[in-house]
Amino acid sequence: MVSERDSKAEDPAAVDASAGQPSRQATLRAAPAAPAAGPAERSNGFSRLTSWLVIAVPAATSFVVGGYEIGGPSLWRDEAYTKDAIARPVGQIFTLLGHTDAVHGAYYLLMHAVASAIGSSATALRFPSLCAMVVATACTAAIGRRTAALAQQANSADHGRLNVPALTGFLSGMVFATAPYMTYYAQTARSYAIVTMFATIATYLLLRAYPDGRWRWWSAYAAAAALTGLFNLFGLLILAAHGVTLLLTDAPGRKGHGQEGRGRWIGRVPLRWLAACAAALIVLGPLLRVAHGQQEQIAWLTRPDVKTVQRLAEDFAGSKELLVPFALLALVGLVVACLPDDWRPLNPVAIALPWLVVPPFLMIAVSYAKPVYDERYVEFCLPAQAILIGAGLAGIVRLASAAPVRRMGLAWVPVALAAVVVLGLAVMLVGPQGAIRQTAARPDDLRLASAIVAAREQPGDVVFYIPLDSRVLGTGYPAPFERLRDIALAEPPIASGTLTGTEITSPALLKSRFTDVRRVWVVTGAANDKFPVPNTPVDEEKMALIAAAGMHIVHRWMAGEVMLTLYGT
Repeated sequence: MVSERDSKAEDPAAVDASAGQPSRQATLRAAPAAPAAGPAERSNGFSRLTSWLVIAVPAATSFVVGGYEIGGPSLWRDEAYTKDAIARPVGQIFTLLGHTDAVHGAYYLLMHAVASAIGSSATALRFPSLCAMVVATACTAAIGRRTAALAQQANSADHGRLNVPALTGFLSGMVFATAPYMTYYAQTARSYAIVTMFATIATYLLLRAYPDGRWRWWSAYAAAAALTGLFNLFGLLILAAHGVTLLLTDAPGRKGHGQEGRGRWIGRVPLRWLAACAAALIVLGPLLRVAHGQQEQIAWLTRPDVKTVQRLAEDFAGSKELLVPFALLALVGLVVACLPDDWRPLNPVAIALPWLVVPPFLMIAVSYAKPVYDERYVEFCLPAQAILIGAGLAGIVRLASAAPVRRMGLAWVPVALAAVVVLGLAVMLVGPQGAIRQTAARPDDLRLASAIVAAREQPGDVVFYIPLDSRVLGTGYPAPFERLRDIALAEPPIASGTLTGTEITSPALLKSRFTDVRRVWVVTGAANDKFPVPNTPVDEEKMALIAAAGMHIVHRWMAGEVMLTLYGT
């Protein structure tokens, strides 16, 4: 196992070569050897403390940053799906998964247990995501530290007193802990933060299994990869990224002695990695089959374009203003990590660059034939960006440790530059961090929509949802919507084993139910602030009944992408 700490050469023994025996001075120096263990022990203790802080400080930072005002933003429609699904008995959750949302089954079951313990408020629903991001932050720091240690060992570079692995890990963790979209997904009651957590765990275990080679590490890696896919099947693309990393690098000491326990290899790829990948895919085989039969869930996705890539880059950075500084720092990390070792040993860039690029590239490429890409599905790549930026920041500081810089007396210049860069990034992050906590950063404001209905509803009011899946807009804060008469409903969600329930299919039956109606609420999800065109016979009949009753628009409200239209006589 490769040490993650800087190693120091042992002091040579003081021997009088001419006499063949230890000299008097050597004997005098050797005599007090036992008392000298005190400073060494203190040094080891400090090293252990530093090693712990590299992980703990970013993790604690992510908990504070991600947890601040976690219950502030309103639930939006995807979170409303979570809230509605997990409120059902376990048996009904499995019934639901047989019809739809099988890919979220593990998450719903987990959240059912969480809600049973701590409730279903916005804070309670988002708390597991926050915890997952804290673990992901710790793993991001550990990955940055370990890759830098492996690269440093392979290069045998002299960085003076600078602990490059600890610095790289700490900066990588801190960049991720303060990333605006880390906050966004830490405050989202969906599975994406948990997928990110398992992706970082799997990546760290790869760094243990690849140089070590023993089955215990590969088995743990296979389990983490399977859990990544269990919470989001697209998370299995982390395996493709890892495959590229293996093709680009050599495990430390692979060609040396004592490597019999590592198993066979195909080029640079160990067969045990292939076995671990196969095991993860086999375990998830049943879920893959069920999900293949529920492809209509992603029928709303469209083909990507140039703006898709631009939006992904800007969102990962946190804002347009941060895009260029982050790109430059990632480039510095690329140069610093790859020039000395020509990619061959594992280093921060060799693990992070494929992780950041390969999954989005594959999903976007496939989406030209069959749209499957959505930015949320590749969110687990966000830690890779943090590692690249952390390596870039560490690279700037490393310049101060270079011997030519020290001899010129300019060691303070790179340090000052690094301090300015970090301070500038911190200032630039304040705005995006504040914006990401606002409800406006979510597509919907279900809390406002509920408040509007609660303040203006009257006994006997009818509600129409156009189209049917707009029914979820009333489930985030359901009390006011439950008091409205839903005359188009055929079976409620639980009885039908669906997320939204089912509606009657007969326009004539709907017309027979439309009696003694004086006011109608029409709830729609209007992405372009436009009323949707009804595209089913029942939806067309809804609007025809409103017109035939001589109703007009009393008022229209927008709550994010939620459009509420009140019709009355």
